[in-house]
Amino acid sequence: MNSSAAIEADDAEPSGLQVLVVGAGIAGLAAAAQLTQQGYQVQVLEARSRVGGRLWTSQQWPDLPVDMGASWIHGIEGNPITALADAAGATRLTTYYEKSGFYAKGEITAAQEADIAALRKQVKQAIAAFQRQQEAAEDDETATGKVADLSVRQVIELAFGPLPASKQRQLDFVLSAEYEQEYGADSELLSARWFDAAEEFDGDDQLFAKGYQTLVDFIAKGLSIKTNCLVQQVRQTADGVTLHTSQGEFSADAVIVTVPLGVLKTGSIAFDPPLPKACRDAIAALDMGLLNKCYLRFEQAFWDPKQDWLEFLGETRGEFSEWLSLTRVTGKPVLLGFNAARSAHQLEALSDSAMVERALANLSTMLARPVPKPTSYQITRWAKDPLAFGSYSYTPKGATPAHRDDLAAPIGALVFAGEACSRDYFGTVHGAYLSGVAAASKVQNILEE
Repeated sequence: MNSSAAIEADDAEPSGLQVLVVGAGIAGLAAAAQLTQQGYQVQVLEARSRVGGRLWTSQQWPDLPVDMGASWIHGIEGNPITALADAAGATRLTTYYEKSGFYAKGEITAAQEADIAALRKQVKQAIAAFQRQQEAAEDDETATGKVADLSVRQVIELAFGPLPASKQRQLDFVLSAEYEQEYGADSELLSARWFDAAEEFDGDDQLFAKGYQTLVDFIAKGLSIKTNCLVQQVRQTADGVTLHTSQGEFSADAVIVTVPLGVLKTGSIAFDPPLPKACRDAIAALDMGLLNKCYLRFEQAFWDPKQDWLEFLGETRGEFSEWLSLTRVTGKPVLLGFNAARSAHQLEALSDSAMVERALANLSTMLARPVPKPTSYQITRWAKDPLAFGSYSYTPKGATPAHRDDLAAPIGALVFAGEACSRDYFGTVHGAYLSGVAAASKVQNILEE
């Protein structure tokens, strides 16, 4: 299937075969669109009152829709999301890491920035050296026993040893910006061997001018979607599958389950018969990362409007260490502060007003001057979301890419899909989309045997 096939018109004859899709995120929508195109009768069951899942565009600011979940197309060249966006006629905005400013208490010196750049390079070299050692040990047929994985933080501590406080603060910033923000997990938890075992598309990163909802609505058009329908049990029999939900029972020939890994880990959906050990082990081994957003809108921009990114070497590890300015690309005086991993979990406990005060305190320290209060704000708390329990999956120490393959493997007439099932593109919208497309093909193969 080509990248836009899930949204093209089709003249396929109805097959009479029925498929249920649990979850109306991008993976579920992609699967449902492909199967519908192929003539299957598809019913999507979505627990939320809206479609999109972790793609969620807020309309609180009528002149500036903003994404509370996923924001970017990561790498536009050859990316299926780019093709879908083109087909949908969605306007995109390119942000550039090259347009960054680095701050501590005011903008840092060129020498300090050079130190950080050198430190980034040294960190990458240390991790790459460890990964080469791991690969060599895995390829050594004379070796006995399992090669122990280490966390990213463990590898770096072994490589760098004790550091002065100022250098440690720079190192914490690099680990936060390069790894913890990217994967949503503490560097103490990320597998140094496998955390980045993924493919990437080349090209720029782009935001949607009207949010990802533009794409969600485009793919969902024409699909049968039942919202506010919480699935509680998936039961397989010789006749197919039956789902017990908050809106009664639904039966079909097959089912694709696309709920986030965080939901699977809670066990809130019962499976009868129980999932096979390989699948259960995969769910246990992989984990959910957390990346939260705090949008602040001001009367006018008091920061450099030419900078897209404001990087902050703060005193508190990882707290509001990255800011995205929307001023250059949208013309609006809005800053988006990110918190990931432990800082995100800790800050979720704050009230909105306390969160905003913390954000402003960090901004004031970062810019070395008082800052005004925002006229409005928008805040996410993805770990507290009972239909997500986090932002996206990551590979912790002890887990491997094979666990994602195990999670994606068909189980009778049941197939899982979503970014956590994507060996090559986990943690991304395109990974979730491609997983949904792949799951639809697996169901077709199952039903056509």
